[in-house]
Amino acid sequence: MNYHRALRTVLPLLTVGIALCAGASTAAEAVRQPVRLIFDTDLGNDVDDAMALCMIHALADRGECELLAVTITKDNPYAAPMADLLNVFYGRSEVPIGMVRGGVTPQDGRYLRQVATAQDEGQVRYPRKIQTGDDAPEAVGVLRQVLAAQPDGSVVLAQVGFSTNLARLLDSPADDVSPLTGRELVQRKVRLLSAMAGAFGESMQGRKEYNIVTDVEPARKLFAQWPTPIVASGWEIGNAIKHTARSMQEDYRYVQRHPLVEAYDYYRGLQNDQPTYDLTSVLYAVRPDRGYFDLSPPGRIVVEADGTTSFREEANGPHRYLIVDPIQIARVREAQEWLCSQPPVK
Repeated sequence: MNYHRALRTVLPLLTVGIALCAGASTAAEAVRQPVRLIFDTDLGNDVDDAMALCMIHALADRGECELLAVTITKDNPYAAPMADLLNVFYGRSEVPIGMVRGGVTPQDGRYLRQVATAQDEGQVRYPRKIQTGDDAPEAVGVLRQVLAAQPDGSVVLAQVGFSTNLARLLDSPADDVSPLTGRELVQRKVRLLSAMAGAFGESMQGRKEYNIVTDVEPARKLFAQWPTPIVASGWEIGNAIKHTARSMQEDYRYVQRHPLVEAYDYYRGLQNDQPTYDLTSVLYAVRPDRGYFDLSPPGRIVVEADGTTSFREEANGPHRYLIVDPIQIARVREAQEWLCSQPPVK
């Protein structure tokens, strides 16, 4: 029995063991409830979005989060099918998927069409329910419906793409789903936005980070008007933490074909390491207190008209950004590679 197959067998037993131990502990030490997570992504522009979604499924299999929805800011017909086939691969075909309408970056990118349409002997290689982006409902409607159904102050949003969907959510009016406006709904239901956005620190002054500069005005609105705390993972964090090619080559052999490995090969090539920009925002969203990152002092992130970002310290400010040291970089790399390659439990 190889390592990953053994993990697949043992992981449910470990989960039961943890639950039994928790039942014997005091109330203060009880196992936390899974993080109620919405994943907002520009899936297809980089492969780290797909890696981050796989990591979310691994964390969900461990009981650490519940994936409430995936909403997409890349306006490409294969983006929703790609998200859907990953959800199906990990046994969560029920997770709702919402698509941006009239969004930026409609191009296929390097892997969306290839993976979504791959076949074996005339059959689709990776089953899915969604055949094209038109089959998925509009993203803001999905966000409103999912948020309205959650307990107050319970939802964490991981945004690892453009700010299009969330900015539009803020502007959404009351409707049949909720009597609250979008801003009111966010303020009531969301406790944290973990965003891969911007670039911070003295060495990053003047850098125009891709997620910001590609759709500037929604990003400016988001950071100026979002009514809950925001923690940003800047470009410098994911760039410092590389997912190794060796992991991608060796850690997914529990299946003959893995959609993430194929996507990685098309996008980055299996001989090359990959920056983990989006994975860091997900890891912080689900495991904020594991010491993987330090935080800046509180303050306020400002997005300028040219797409650059700045941070101004402010007592009790609503924004912070992630910081890592060399030891944390090593720990985060190991955790991310472990989680990305974890076999599906379902």
